[in-house]
Amino acid sequence: MLINNRIIGRIYEQQLLSNLCSEKESRLIAVYGRRRVGKTYLIKYFFKEKFDFFFTGSFETPMKVQLALFKDALSQYSKVERPLPKNWFEAFDQLKEHLKTIKKQRIVVFLDELPWMDTPKSSFIAAFSYFWNTWGSTYDGLKLIVCGSATSWMINKIIGDKGGLYGRTTRPIYIAPFNLYEVEQFLKLRKGIHWNRYQILEAYMIFGGIPYYLDMLDKQVPFDVNINHLFFSTGAPLRNEYGFLFRSLFKSSTIYRQVVEVVAKKNKGLSLKEIKEDLGTGDSGALTEVLDNLCKCDFIRKYSAFGKKEKGSIYQLTDLFSLFHLKFIGNRTGLDEQFWTNIKDNTRNAWTGYAFEQVCMHHIHQIRNKLSINGVLTHVCSWSSPRQTDKDGTEWPGTQIDLLLCRGDHVIDVCEMKYCQSEFVLSREYDEYLRERNNTFAHLSKTKDAIHNILITTYGLKPNTYSERFNATVTMDDLFL
Repeated sequence: MLINNRIIGRIYEQQLLSNLCSEKESRLIAVYGRRRVGKTYLIKYFFKEKFDFFFTGSFETPMKVQLALFKDALSQYSKVERPLPKNWFEAFDQLKEHLKTIKKQRIVVFLDELPWMDTPKSSFIAAFSYFWNTWGSTYDGLKLIVCGSATSWMINKIIGDKGGLYGRTTRPIYIAPFNLYEVEQFLKLRKGIHWNRYQILEAYMIFGGIPYYLDMLDKQVPFDVNINHLFFSTGAPLRNEYGFLFRSLFKSSTIYRQVVEVVAKKNKGLSLKEIKEDLGTGDSGALTEVLDNLCKCDFIRKYSAFGKKEKGSIYQLTDLFSLFHLKFIGNRTGLDEQFWTNIKDNTRNAWTGYAFEQVCMHHIHQIRNKLSINGVLTHVCSWSSPRQTDKDGTEWPGTQIDLLLCRGDHVIDVCEMKYCQSEFVLSREYDEYLRERNNTFAHLSKTKDAIHNILITTYGLKPNTYSERFNATVTMDDLFL
């Protein structure tokens, strides 16, 4: 099968699908990723919607209604009126009988939003497992593609299932949000929007790389007006999206929202202990499961601090759409419909600084490529230390480094991330701060590795007396490569 040029990016994923579909044997392919990331679009356009059966689950819909919809879809594809199945076992048996009548070398079945079919007491997973294990897995040419936005459900119930589907998934395919280059291509080719990269970067800091949100942008109006329309106007389509995301992904959505909002309070993130204390919960096991699921769904990331083991891990909010919502919308009512146009620079600047840091975290590959270290084993981490005094009375200030690239060639890249509207100017005072911070880090961490200063910024570094403090500079354009 050929790569579909209508699909922005996803070259590797399309090649995987092509390879799997060219094989004679049956294949169970699990496609997963954050809601609105374009999973369904990829599958539909890759196969040009030429399915031998397609069905999508319905959100918060009772089993009886889902079975009736399944029956209607099957009747449409088979051109044979089917009786209403009493349960999912009968539904999959009817699907099997339909597929057996198809005389083709390759049969493609697409079941979308699989988690929504798994309603309480429906025995959906048992029926699906029985269908695949007893028949589907042995039926040459069958390509069964299952998809779901509830990433934790897809991983726990399908990909990593320890029951009837253990080891049965031929290939999981993760669909990541777009990177900056793909967002640029999407806006140009799909939307006819020709913004400069500074504007595209700001769009990324609001929407992340989520195609569904980016598709709402209107090329006929300025960027700030787009944001007003989508978030702050009467009936704004994205005003309530944040809440719906959690309801559609997690059955107990309240605790998930609470955890995200607790983690969002501190830019550098919180430890498990700090999250427990803020929530007032004593159940570490349940909280750890919530945190793991949020990581799987790309809301937060789990990272280790330099020199600390697993138990010292930090959880940090990385979903840019959630960050924007919590910063500017939250539970507020009666927002100014021109809010984004009228917002004061200092309020906006506090958000852009942290949002840009998260953009950098999403583009570590591009940063490493610019530094020519993609072939070097690299551990990404952070480091912080409170103010402390040595036994000899030497005082060391409290300090924090948000991004360290600890390389296998015994170099540590200390990354300084700065969102600016022009070239970054390194002043004498800031140069002293960087020097003092490096000395503090080297002493307290006891590292023997060489320390390099890396600047990651929008328009580069303005040459002056102090600019040689940085060993290398990564610009906004480098993040688009």
